Amino acid sequence: MTAPAAAPPITLLIADDDEVTRSGLRTLLAAQPGIAVTGEAADGVEAVEQARLLRPDVVLMDVRMPRRNGIEATRRLLAESAEPPKVVVITTFENDDYVTAALSAGASGFVLKRLPVRQIAEAVRVVAAGEAILFPAALRRMVSARPLTSAEALPRAALTGREEEVLRLMATGLSNPEIAESLTVSLETVKTHVGNVLTKLGAQNRTHAVVIAYESGLVVPGFTG
Repeated sequence: MTAPAAAPPITLLIADDDEVTRSGLRTLLAAQPGIAVTGEAADGVEAVEQARLLRPDVVLMDVRMPRRNGIEATRRLLAESAEPPKVVVITTFENDDYVTAALSAGASGFVLKRLPVRQIAEAVRVVAAGEAILFPAALRRMVSARPLTSAEALPRAALTGREEEVLRLMATGLSNPEIAESLTVSLETVKTHVGNVLTKLGAQNRTHAVVIAYESGLVVPGFTG
């Protein structure tokens, strides 16, 4: 029998203004199984241009960059691209105030630069597969420090009780299979609930939905499920 064809590698664009950091990430991540680094960018303007040209599966986006920061670059990529890449924010500090804004702009998660490269690579794989990378404790701290506005109110009446329950579990960082196990329902049922939550909240992805949940008060700092 003919062996099944190997899955194509995940294509990755690295955006970081520090040349040494960018080069190091490229070398290390290119050596990871299933990942092909197809481009680099030294600032937010170049990140958007290269992403449109190369159409990577994932962009590893630094936040603090010249000309256009990673938040605005993320927002533009996701709003203006017909088939936008997934964006993983990479930052030095866990409590970086910019990270929550980047998640609100539609990033699928964030990782810390100090993490071992295998963990950064796994974050790229997870996000490419349609999941999100959340660090609930850090996200709770960041969101709890931001004042709410009326525009950030969650349309809670639009969510069913089960959908609210799923959203709370999403906020703890659980994946869809873990939510299914927690609620003793099928994976397909969870996927349906997650899709409904994203649609009703107008969220770009599950990470954005979690940010909305924290900012609205549906999930409060200290919640662990």
